[in-house]
Amino acid sequence: MKKLNWIVFFVLIFFAHNAVAQQPFPYWKDVQKFKQQDSIAFPESNQILFIGSSSFTKWKDVNDYFPGYKILNRAFGGSRLVDLIRYRYEVIYPYNPRQIVIYCGENDFAAKDNPSVDEVMERFNTLYKLIRSKYPTVPLAYVAMKPSPSREHLLPKFSEANKRIKQLLAKDKNAAFIDVYPLMFNKDGSIMKDIFVEDNLHMNAKGYAIWQKAIKPYLKKPAR
Repeated sequence: MKKLNWIVFFVLIFFAHNAVAQQPFPYWKDVQKFKQQDSIAFPESNQILFIGSSSFTKWKDVNDYFPGYKILNRAFGGSRLVDLIRYRYEVIYPYNPRQIVIYCGENDFAAKDNPSVDEVMERFNTLYKLIRSKYPTVPLAYVAMKPSPSREHLLPKFSEANKRIKQLLAKDKNAAFIDVYPLMFNKDGSIMKDIFVEDNLHMNAKGYAIWQKAIKPYLKKPAR
């Protein structure tokens, strides 16, 4: 019986090792799914490209919120700015978008390495410059890092980073900062809890309705 347990143990280790080997970087498999989809039917050009982390990833019905706009959602997992930089050739560069909308940065602050605002801003600057190197004039919009009950301890960092990103984008006539941050608080200054699902991090339909109203005025309609 003991021998059998050891065999099972080594089999599990083998498969765990293979799983890691098959995914050399975080979210590798998510990105490969996008590539597979594109190989079957490549998305048409001139769509609004949504990129970023799970607040966009989980917005599966995003096109229903914005009728009349064609949105290509290429957000993946709980990605960080460093992940968008790593996978720019897969999720940003191929699509020739009409506009790019970003939600990312929150997970950078929540990571184990506990980066400073300066470090996250360096990452954002790198991503911004890489996007502009490929798409110099494509309209770009950044959705502010949101407040959520489970990450209330990070609000000072979110607030400072949002302020600095807004200042940076203000220098670009083809960029906009979409400030959803203040819209997600109650009048008493507490974070709205009824707009989140059970994990107190990701939003429900009520939360996305707030985002819809904030984002829609910034979306670029297709030329007629």
